[in-house]
Amino acid sequence: MKRFWREARPVEHEGEWQVALDGRGVKTQAGQPQRVPSAALARAMAGEWAAQGEQVDPTAFVLRDLADYALDVVAPDRNNAARALLTYAETDTLCYRGDEGDALHARQIDVWEPLLARAEARWDVRFPRVSGVIATPLSAETRERMAAVLEACDPFALAALTMLASLSASLVVALAALEPDADAEALWAAANLEEDWQAELWGRDAEAEAARATRLEAFRQAMRFAALARGE
Repeated sequence: MKRFWREARPVEHEGEWQVALDGRGVKTQAGQPQRVPSAALARAMAGEWAAQGEQVDPTAFVLRDLADYALDVVAPDRNNAARALLTYAETDTLCYRGDEGDALHARQIDVWEPLLARAEARWDVRFPRVSGVIATPLSAETRERMAAVLEACDPFALAALTMLASLSASLVVALAALEPDADAEALWAAANLEEDWQAELWGRDAEAEAARATRLEAFRQAMRFAALARGE
């Protein structure tokens, strides 16, 4: 597709913001006005449009696509989006450990325990640690509390969490990534601990490293989307 606009800029609509292309407001894929909660996010989304050349690269609209997901998919049924995210708590990668006493298990304790302990203290919950691959269900109390945490999130936070949890296979990591002082590199290293451990043992593969870098950039972009939606 060829570029069809000259100017992209954010415009305000009754406390919400929308990108306008030559004065015409952008719509979501479902056809509704693509209005977002902050000027910061709208400016960044306008930047995605402005950065396009004569030929439009559809893969370069990460923020736009996340906004569409928030408005078209999450907003109409926030509880369904929250329930879907809760499945990542049931099988959170940080809870599944190697055999006690081996070096991998020790690294998992060093890296994962602080993240889990912080989440447990913050929400007064308990995530069961598992040796092996057999899942241990969350207690009813923990499930209920985590459901409440997710249901309290707005559609834009839930959209970011969906991408973050999918990439990291961890609700704990995804929620930590929404914190204002979150360290993307450290959280991504935690989520990829076992993969990185194997690479250290057997050597790094260029194709695998490229894929890891691509996923990390997607993780960063989801974090950025959430921060911008909050006006940061």
